[in-house]
Amino acid sequence: MAVDPTAIGTVLEPVSMDIERGRWPPSPRDGQRDPIYSDLDAAKNAGHRDLPVPPTFLFAIELELPDPFQWGLTSGSTAYVLHGGQDFTYHAWRMRCERLTATSTIADVYSKRGGAWSSSSRRPRSTDESGSPVAS
Repeated sequence: MAVDPTAIGTVLEPVSMDIERGRWPPSPRDGQRDPIYSDLDAAKNAGHRDLPVPPTFLFAIELELPDPFQWGLTSGSTAYVLHGGQDFTYHAWRMRCERLTATSTIADVYSKRGGAWSSSSRRPRSTDESGSPVAS
């Protein structure tokens, strides 16, 4: 079943997450080899007040929803969901022990191979507790 193009413009439910220090420890597998992400002393020596949130972490916030693909349940099948990539524009460093909120909008829906394969792209926006932008 193809993703319905009428989903474009759908604003997904905002989701908030407390970024706990030990919940997602940085891993060399994620490309996070810099000790500022795992060693509090290294982070403070680099001028941070706490461990920074790794750049790739922001994708995980929306996975906190009970069904992060709930928009697809009414506009197409989520039986074969594949994460094809991500990119962010960062507006500020974020530290562990903060609360971030993510809201996404379905930005595009397209199909390939004569409609045998469909895809969508989301435009996420993350903010801190004061509503200041973190990343988009």
